[in-house]
Amino acid sequence: MKIGTGYAYWGNDWNCDYIQVTNKVADIGFDILEIGADHLYHMSDEEIERLKETGRQRNIEFTTNSGPSRENDLASPNKAVREHGIDYFIKVMQNMKKLGSKILVGAIYSFWPSDFAYTDKAAAWKHSIEALKVLSKTAEELDIEIALEVLNRNESYILNECKEAIEYVEKIGSRSITILLDTYHMNIEEDDMYEALRKAGKLLGHVHVGENNRKLPGMNNSIDWKKIGRALKDINYEKAVVMEPFLLTGGEVGRDIRVWRDLSNGADSEQMDKYISDSLKFLKGCFAE
Repeated sequence: MKIGTGYAYWGNDWNCDYIQVTNKVADIGFDILEIGADHLYHMSDEEIERLKETGRQRNIEFTTNSGPSRENDLASPNKAVREHGIDYFIKVMQNMKKLGSKILVGAIYSFWPSDFAYTDKAAAWKHSIEALKVLSKTAEELDIEIALEVLNRNESYILNECKEAIEYVEKIGSRSITILLDTYHMNIEEDDMYEALRKAGKLLGHVHVGENNRKLPGMNNSIDWKKIGRALKDINYEKAVVMEPFLLTGGEVGRDIRVWRDLSNGADSEQMDKYISDSLKFLKGCFAE
């Protein structure tokens, strides 16, 4: 397993200097930086090449995460919106190929965060599965995997537990479509998150990790990280494990993630670096047992 982190840990907004963050995560000791799909969508070929070269020099791989906008909602009852979403994700994957990013993760099947104005689950499954069947062909051609994130009930109504995610992915029927399980969301929805990881088995394409309140692994030990590691070993999981911590309130990130109080204990930039460095060492230790 290789361990990474999301790019948004250090800021309040969904933007960053990717070259700077790539160098920072390399210095800390990570293997992977998870970047934003929409940022990659808008990058020029020159910007993509510069980021790719920085990753090569620093031995950092890039995974690509999307919280799709409403205009790219693959579950929309509006066919034009779904078609726009298909075109959008095709370009994302084309740019991923240029960067060398091999996996697209997130709530690709809909938009995030959901406003729950439309909750016809059967129709949402029908529309999004049809769209993902189309996208899966491009994914297969480009040798890219799409891992669909299972979200808690407060962020989506479409996929809330591993069991239904397995059913959903099997309906798509493509080797390029897998499942993303996140300890934060599983903590809310699964009866047994460790068994959910085992249940996903070969369909588990990506893992996000964080404590029950989105702190860094090890900050409060609300989750048994050694059991997480054992569950992943039980299914011979050898893909990415990416931290998705959110400690800072305010800005776009604080609003969208709903961080309404400071979880960092007033940390400055240096302390934030120490927090995540300590968490990386902690997680590697747990997974080594």
